[in-house]
Amino acid sequence: MTKKESFLVNRLKSVGYAFKGAIYLIKTEASIKIQVFIMVMVTIAGFFFNISNTEWILQCFAIALVMSIEGVNTAIEAVADFIHPEHHKKIGIIKDIAAGAVFIAAFFAVIIGCIIYLPKIF
Repeated sequence: MTKKESFLVNRLKSVGYAFKGAIYLIKTEASIKIQVFIMVMVTIAGFFFNISNTEWILQCFAIALVMSIEGVNTAIEAVADFIHPEHHKKIGIIKDIAAGAVFIAAFFAVIIGCIIYLPKIF
């Protein structure tokens, strides 16, 4: 009989797996690399323009949302490709829907960025 690991050990392992997945995503996905670059640029802009706490919250939320949805999109694409490696109309629709979710998140992140930065620039 094997000894069951404690709740804390299991949570720490889960965090480790999540960190490993995030690093893998950043290293392998071109779209995430672009998003990381944008994240760095708007973070620098936030310090440069001395945005408010509320603006920081909105900016961080928008960044987290886009990057998280991109990660889910990548996972959906990987599962779809694993299940059905050849082109298939239904798999294509699934991938399009997942990509559409990223588009929606990114679109509104751009709107948030415009609301925060356009008044400061002009």
